[in-house]
Amino acid sequence: QVRLVESGGGLVQAGGSLRLSCAASGRIFRVNDMAWYRQAPGKQRELVASITSGGDTNYADSEKGRFSISRDNAKNTVYLQMNSLKPEDTAVYYCNAEIQIRFGRLSVYWGQGTQVTVSS
Repeated sequence: QVRLVESGGGLVQAGGSLRLSCAASGRIFRVNDMAWYRQAPGKQRELVASITSGGDTNYADSEKGRFSISRDNAKNTVYLQMNSLKPEDTAVYYCNAEIQIRFGRLSVYWGQGTQVTVSS
């Protein structure tokens, strides 16, 4: 009933930039918090940044000043602008959103993930 589709990943050199997008679609009544997580090989999934429906943001310490999260509520889309990328940013990036479907309850949904690879 709800899908999150990420795009924008790819291969970039260290110091470069990428912009990820994640669009939610389906029988959506309301989208609350949206977030980006990432999972590197052999590591646990970790929060990168989150944003409330009102635009309040939160970042992991390692991303402060380099990454910027934003959203377009009219499009049910969240973005992650990543600048000054480092090889240690290499991971699969996942979109996450708390969504209430029409005539339904609030649930957490995940995207399928998009690979970001930063070469040194």
